[in-house]
Amino acid sequence: MIGLLAAVTEAWSEIRVNRVRVVLSLVGVFLAVFAMTTITAVGDMGRQIIGESSERAGGRPATLRVDASPVSPSTPQTAQEAARAFAAAADRHEIGWWGQTAYTQLTARFPAGTQLVPATAVDPSYGTMHRVVVADGRWFTAADDAAFSPRLVVNDGFLAQVGAFDAANPPTVVLGGDTPVTATVVGVANPTGSDPTSPQAWVLNSAVSRWNLTDPLYGSTPSLEVWVPDTDVDALTQALQTEVQSSLPGFSVYVSRADAGAELGIVDAVLAYGVRGVGVFALLLGGIGVLNVGLVTVRQRIREIGVRRSFGATGGRVFFAVLLESVAATFVAGFLAVVLSIVLVSNFPLEAVLPVGLTLEDVPPFPVAAAVEGLLAATAVGALAGVVPATMAVRAKVIDAIRY
Repeated sequence: MIGLLAAVTEAWSEIRVNRVRVVLSLVGVFLAVFAMTTITAVGDMGRQIIGESSERAGGRPATLRVDASPVSPSTPQTAQEAARAFAAAADRHEIGWWGQTAYTQLTARFPAGTQLVPATAVDPSYGTMHRVVVADGRWFTAADDAAFSPRLVVNDGFLAQVGAFDAANPPTVVLGGDTPVTATVVGVANPTGSDPTSPQAWVLNSAVSRWNLTDPLYGSTPSLEVWVPDTDVDALTQALQTEVQSSLPGFSVYVSRADAGAELGIVDAVLAYGVRGVGVFALLLGGIGVLNVGLVTVRQRIREIGVRRSFGATGGRVFFAVLLESVAATFVAGFLAVVLSIVLVSNFPLEAVLPVGLTLEDVPPFPVAAAVEGLLAATAVGALAGVVPATMAVRAKVIDAIRY
């Protein structure tokens, strides 16, 4: 232990003596480690943004979608039959997250006139499964099923027809034709890729059936979406296909995976290997600079090394001392680069640079693995760059070194 501390102290003393030269040689290593750790952290954010955007469209991994198309034309009776079969299948398999989705139209009596508005009938779980971003107000809750009037989540185009949104005094709109009912707007959301100026709404399935909001000529058979672990996908796909088909003999049932799990895995792999490839290349360039400075330093210290050898310093001691100088210098450079990367990424104003329509709901923490990889890579580069100068110092003959 005493020998190790002595070697470390000696190495640090030499670094301080040659600090200008060492600092210049470590600029490449510092920038390489900083770039590698920062790009890795930013890459995690990018993958999270891509993943959340995909989940808003297709659901979280793994989301299975069950579609049932009746052989005869769809009617409210066939839609109800399919809905009952879907609910029974979800309960049978004790699926925690599931919901039904149907596309319909609502007859909205706006102050400017009556208008047919495209609407999506959903369950409260839809908001979590599809990461719906509510700009104002809230998404549906289970309590809305027992509300005394239908609850709506609308986009900006719909809201412009009924007035500004106020959570304390939410706007209302009359829905329906022969049997109108007053609905309450509880939230405002604008899905990515849709036209926010064209009125659009979401309504609960329970409200559609309770107040007969669906246009019978436009009603569609609902689809079932279930959010399950990846490990259960294959078995559950086959089970749902068989069971739902047997429950709906007059339907054509098709079960598919709705989320982009496999495609996102490919994106993750490409980003991960690409970032590491760039970081390794940059580290190698920084290591070359450390190697050059190490060679120059050893040539200038060759007489000192010869004197130490003549006083009994072993070759291993000399080798370790020279090698440790390089390792200690690159470790300090890597540590400072990692600290700067953590400070920058943790305090970066992400909302100011994201394009309109892109959001990051769950910001990933700074990856600990990236920080550890940066430190290890910097240390490894220092060790590799120090081997050649250390070997040169050991091979120098004592008599020649003293005469140098």
